[in-house]
Amino acid sequence: MKKVLLLSAFVFAFAAASFAQEEGEFKPFKVDVSLGYAIPTGGTGGKGGVLFVVEPKYAVMPQLSVGLRLESAVMLSGVNLSSGTYNESSTAKASASYLATADYYFNNNDFRPFAGAGAGVYSTAGVEINSNNSNVAAATKFGGMVRGGFEYKHLRFGVEYNLVPKNTVPPSSNTANDGYTVQNAYLGIKLGVCIGGGRL
Repeated sequence: MKKVLLLSAFVFAFAAASFAQEEGEFKPFKVDVSLGYAIPTGGTGGKGGVLFVVEPKYAVMPQLSVGLRLESAVMLSGVNLSSGTYNESSTAKASASYLATADYYFNNNDFRPFAGAGAGVYSTAGVEINSNNSNVAAATKFGGMVRGGFEYKHLRFGVEYNLVPKNTVPPSSNTANDGYTVQNAYLGIKLGVCIGGGRL
């Protein structure tokens, strides 16, 4: 009997705490500002770098927000050379992306896990390789993104995987073997703040 009473008290206290946490809706408009680490995936010789993000959002429902992600990332993307060797003198370049996004929040507590996705345009700068090939790796690609993370009050943490098609750079001539592909997909790990969006 004591166990039943104790369990009932625990369930009641948990329900009361959950209800108290969910009191008051969130303001619909906010702007996420984040810094993070960009990790290239695929190819050879890729090196991580930094990224910066600004993402204004509007909550169309209490647990669903839509927004526009504006991101700049500086990293050395992985490269696959036709010759099968990697040139160590390659240098990192900045790229930018403009994505329409949506995030679903699993609750309306102060601690809010979320999952999201987005799609839009990636302006890829690729890499600069020290060779006789003057063809350029930069391009504009349509790509997508999936992510997950959490928000705690005005703090935001997220992990995003950006699915960006590769750039193919043709050889400098019909007889040369200096063509290469640049792998543009990357993982972003971010920590930031939410400006606005607090409880009403």
